[in-house]
Amino acid sequence: MNTTLKEGINWVGYVDWTVRDFHGYKTESGSTYNSYLIEDEKCAVIDAVKAPYVGTLIEHIKAFIPLENIDYVVCNHAEPDHSGGLPGLMAACPQAELVCNAKCKTALEMHFDTSNWKWRVVGDGDAISLGKRTLSFVNTPMVHWPESMFTYVPEEKLLFSMDAFGQHYASAFRFDDEESLDVILQEAKSYYANIVMLYGRPISQTMERAAEMDIEMIAPSHGVIWRSHIKEVFEAYQNYVVCKPRPKIIVLYATMWKSTEKMAEAILEGAQECAVEAQFFNVDSTHATKIVTEVLDCAAIAIGSPTLNNSLMPNMAGVLCYMSGLRPTNKKGFAFGSYGWSRRGGAAAVEESMKEMKIELMRDPIRAQYVPTPEVLEECREAGRMLGKYAEQYK
Repeated sequence: MNTTLKEGINWVGYVDWTVRDFHGYKTESGSTYNSYLIEDEKCAVIDAVKAPYVGTLIEHIKAFIPLENIDYVVCNHAEPDHSGGLPGLMAACPQAELVCNAKCKTALEMHFDTSNWKWRVVGDGDAISLGKRTLSFVNTPMVHWPESMFTYVPEEKLLFSMDAFGQHYASAFRFDDEESLDVILQEAKSYYANIVMLYGRPISQTMERAAEMDIEMIAPSHGVIWRSHIKEVFEAYQNYVVCKPRPKIIVLYATMWKSTEKMAEAILEGAQECAVEAQFFNVDSTHATKIVTEVLDCAAIAIGSPTLNNSLMPNMAGVLCYMSGLRPTNKKGFAFGSYGWSRRGGAAAVEESMKEMKIELMRDPIRAQYVPTPEVLEECREAGRMLGKYAEQYK
C-alpha cells in the first residue's frame, strides 16, 4: 500500500473495514481514520485516530521515526473519531506539544485528562515552522464543530482538510486516482449529506477561503486523499452546499395495509411520465442514510404515511426527525397518506414536518380513507406529474 503523500509526508492512520454505524449514519463501506506524519527538522503528526486503534497509529509512526522525534501533534477537530487516540499518543510522545485552537483545547479538556499535556494554542492565520515546511492554520468554525480547523502546508500545496471532502470509505488504496471516481464521489456525497448538510453556509465560506489557497492535494480525516480529482470534488461541494436540485423526484412512504403504498405507486407512475429520474423508498426497507443522500440533490419530494394512533408510522417519524436535523434546502413537494376513522395524524403530521424543514408545499395533502379509490389514485398520478414537470426544469 502506497502511504506517501509527498517526500517525508506519510499516511499513518487506520482502515476500519467493519464499522457499520457512525452515530446513525450507516457506513456500509466502512471508514478510515486518517493520521499523517510529517518528517522535517521538527516532526509533526496531523490528527490522531479513534481510541481503539491508537496502538496501530503508534506502530505506523515508529516504522518511520522514533516516537521521541515527534515535536508536535496537531488536532484539527476534537470529535472522538479523530481525538480518541490522543491520550495514548501524547503518553507515548511526552515531549510533543499538542497544537490546536482555543476552542479545541477547551473541548479536549472536557473529553480527556490533559493535565500532563504540553499545549501550543494557535489562532486563525498562525503558523509553525518545521524547517523546510510550514504548518499554517485556518479556523473553520461549524465545519462541522465550533473548534474545527484546517492545517495547510504551503510549500507542498497540501491541505489537511479535517472532515471536509471526506468519505466514510474503507479501501486498500489511499488516493483518489487508485479508486473509481464515481464510487468515491458518491461516498463523498453520502458523507456530506449525512454529516455536514446542516452547515452549508459555513462550509461555503470555508470553500471560498480554500479556493484562495494553492492546493495540489487534499488530505481529509476520512477516506481517500484527493490528488488527481480536486476540481471534481470542489465542483461537487459547490453543488452540495446549496443542495442544488437535479431533475429528480423522490417518493418516500411508510405503509400499514398497503393503502399508502398504492398511493405512492400512483404518484411514481405520474412522475415517470416526465423526463426525470425517480427514486422510490419505503422507510421500512431503506435506511435513512440512503434516503438523505438522495434527498440532497432532488428537486421535489412526496412524503406519505398512514395514520397510526393519531400520528405517523414510527419509522417515518424517525426518518423525518433525522432529515429535519440536516435541513435540506431548495426542495418542493407535498404530503399524502391513508387514514381510518380520523383524518388527524398521518398526512397532516408529514406536512407539518415538511413545513418545519421549509420544503415548499405544492398542494394540500392527498388523503384516502381506508383504501384509495380510483379517483384518489388518479389524483396521486396527477400530483406525480406535477412533481415531474417541476423537476424537468433542472435538466
